[in-house]
Amino acid sequence: MKTLFIPAKAKAEVNEEKIKALKLPDNIAIAYSIQYKEIAEKIRKILSDRYKIIELVRVLGCSKIRFSKETRAILLISSGEFHAISLAHETKLPIYILYTDVFRKVSEEEIDAFEKRKKTSYLKFLNSEKVGILISLKPGQENLKKAIDIKNNLKDKKSYLFLSNEIDVGQFENFSEIGSWINTACPRLDMDSSVINSSDLEKK
Repeated sequence: MKTLFIPAKAKAEVNEEKIKALKLPDNIAIAYSIQYKEIAEKIRKILSDRYKIIELVRVLGCSKIRFSKETRAILLISSGEFHAISLAHETKLPIYILYTDVFRKVSEEEIDAFEKRKKTSYLKFLNSEKVGILISLKPGQENLKKAIDIKNNLKDKKSYLFLSNEIDVGQFENFSEIGSWINTACPRLDMDSSVINSSDLEKK
């Protein structure tokens, strides 16, 4: 069966005067989620008169982007704030969110709260006797081999493989005996404190 992807476009007018009035650092990258592509291109054109736009890149829910070393800040055009907080954590750069009438910088408090959640998830993993290993069946996210390797290496814990096309953290409560979840799929699942990404375990 073939999969059909239909591009979704956000309907929003670009207020040129408001865009020109934005105060941003020099040397910025503009990132956008797919439905804001046309808007992002218009904003890049407007801002290019005042700022050096290093790159224009699309963010995906499950992607980790590497930005040029010249980048001093990122302007994210998206309604998904988890993108912004994750980008701030991953890049250590100032992140500005632009969405309709909202323009703001991701705060240090938001980043600190996210990093505390990651520490909490790691402590939960260390203290859990039973862990679930999440495997997505979606193309590009499926990491069955990695999941099996993790299971084989967890000598001091009972571990269980969970395969699903859609991973819904709301369903975790149906498995109350599982103290921690190891995620081999979309890294953005770590917004939940019971989930630790497999890549974070590899760093320990």
